[in-house]
Amino acid sequence: MDSPDANQAALDTLRAAAHVLRDDTDVDGVIDAIGDADVVLLGEATHGTREFYRLRAEISKRLITEKGFDAIAVEADWPDALRVNRYIRPAENADSAHEALNGFERFPQWMWRNTEIVELVSWLRLQNKQRTDREGKIGFYGLDLYSLRASIDAVIRYLSEVDPEAARQARARYACFDHLAEDPQRYGYAANFGMRKDCEDEVVRQLVALTSDRDRLLAGAGADELDELFHAQQNARVAANAEAYYRSMFQGGSVSWNLRDSHMDDTLAALQEHIGGRRGRPARIIVWAHNSHIGDASATEMGDEGQHNLGQLVRQRVGRDRCFLLGFSTHAGTVTAASEWDSPAELKQVRPSHDQSFERLFHDTGLPNFFLPLRASPAARDVLRPRRLERAIGVIYLPQTERFSHYFEAALAEQFDAVVHFDETHALHPLERTAAIHDQEAPETWPSGI
Repeated sequence: MDSPDANQAALDTLRAAAHVLRDDTDVDGVIDAIGDADVVLLGEATHGTREFYRLRAEISKRLITEKGFDAIAVEADWPDALRVNRYIRPAENADSAHEALNGFERFPQWMWRNTEIVELVSWLRLQNKQRTDREGKIGFYGLDLYSLRASIDAVIRYLSEVDPEAARQARARYACFDHLAEDPQRYGYAANFGMRKDCEDEVVRQLVALTSDRDRLLAGAGADELDELFHAQQNARVAANAEAYYRSMFQGGSVSWNLRDSHMDDTLAALQEHIGGRRGRPARIIVWAHNSHIGDASATEMGDEGQHNLGQLVRQRVGRDRCFLLGFSTHAGTVTAASEWDSPAELKQVRPSHDQSFERLFHDTGLPNFFLPLRASPAARDVLRPRRLERAIGVIYLPQTERFSHYFEAALAEQFDAVVHFDETHALHPLERTAAIHDQEAPETWPSGI
């Protein structure tokens, strides 16, 4: 534990380096710190905090309008996000942003079906309507791999339109899953424990077929057809990696985590190549994902356990000077989260941060909301280099076990290039209201839960 004098010196250093945020549009310092990075990864300490979504949206708008960023890629499934992409470009017949977000049916819906995303999607559509150059329109894409059934259906639907014989072959390959594509965890369990044959060869063959048939499928094709083939190839890649992911879930260790984040980076790299090829210059992409995905895992307890993540892989692939990793934190407030997987969203009270955490250190500065650029402040980096606890609240939040279920050790100065801290935050507003979600602040009932 730090001595009182050392702790006071650390707080003085952080106060001197911090840029106080006046409101959720005060992002000039963030934009300046990002500089010429081509890939900007925007984190979140929870999946259900309004302030994180609002500031990420403001940063994204500024990067798009002032620095020419081409797309936003999010921690969501490819087919669901692609429906939003078609709406904002616009090519989808959805009547509203609410309808465009209807594809997000899988738990947790509130991550993307919320009032903040409605506003962002509406803004993106308006921006694209004002852009006459088709190649200059902004995209919205998903990086995740959970959509086994939806991605299989999308591949077959695409091939049915351009090559019926190839569609027949795809149906035969994907038939390996039988009805278990609807329940991929059940498939993974059965395949992993030898209760049935796995489908690895079939999904890989289909991905290879779509990739190798590129020139034939694009003979005489235009820009729209090029995009549609890329979307289909990505769905085939999702199917292949989802199959491996669901099998790996029952193997223990870090296999499934590493496979998922490697898929995210592979998808991001494919997007950069595809968009860059269309633009004739390096693509510039904004990523929205949880801190645990965008902060460099090698600087955390995750890395000690053999896990890597998207932020680490991006740094390795494009170089530290071409990417920017922005973390977010909060001390206390409310959050939208569930108590268990597939259960309804609840408005939960966030416990005040642990006294040995980075969040408590930031709280003790006395600054309510601030941006802390670490690249430009060696002194602040020195303060945040020793490992402390860092909180991570995902779609599930269990205050009763918070220390063990929601904290890990990290060297924050190596994990991120900068951090934004909101001392008190508020729950995200889902589009679907549940009995456990109320407009008023939740009472502090921990630990009884009554």
